[in-house]
Amino acid sequence: MSVAMSNWSLGALLLVLMSCQAARPAQQPPVGNPPATALGGRLPPPVETGTVSLEQVLRRRRSVRQYDARLLSTQEISQLLWSAQGITSPEGLRTAPSAGALYPLELYVATADGLFHYEPAGHRLTRRSGGDSRPAMQQAAFHQEAVGQAPAVFVIAGVYARTASKYGTRAERYVILEAGHAAQNLLLQAVALGLGAVPIGAFDDAGIRQALDLPSEYQPLYLIPVGHPAP
Repeated sequence: MSVAMSNWSLGALLLVLMSCQAARPAQQPPVGNPPATALGGRLPPPVETGTVSLEQVLRRRRSVRQYDARLLSTQEISQLLWSAQGITSPEGLRTAPSAGALYPLELYVATADGLFHYEPAGHRLTRRSGGDSRPAMQQAAFHQEAVGQAPAVFVIAGVYARTASKYGTRAERYVILEAGHAAQNLLLQAVALGLGAVPIGAFDDAGIRQALDLPSEYQPLYLIPVGHPAP
């Protein structure tokens, strides 16, 4: 075979390879929000316009204890946290009313990737631990399956001393009422997002505090498992 023929054959082969490469479809980015596998830092801003009316959300709200395997997206977790304790005014007022605007609640979310603390100022999450707290929480919640099965478990804790500084012995009542306000906000937001949730108050306080390594003055008040409802 001549050198010219060899060069022609090589050039033809290169053209064929290049055309095959060009024919391959470009890799498409994933559709929708990514799962919340790397929470921490500033969260996506909350969406303040929805497609479901408040009246529809109120009618649809039910306690949902069974979830499928889908994870919550970072946007969904952001929206749920904001609904419970998000800041909604330049003065620092939040989505849930608080006696004296003292804001004694602390909000956490536990996923398979760790435990995170919500900071309303800045709308951000701080990682508290890298382990999965849900199995220990389920044990402390008398083995309720929803706590272990849900992809995210929201925890509302109260610090009575913050409210007692102004309201004295009425503080405990006010903090518990406030936890109810925040929990209902979160439950209704879950419905608006097409998610299912259940408020849980049956648990061993000391066990939850230990599972989450909460400060001694933090009183756990609510566990709220959230996920996509099982079929």
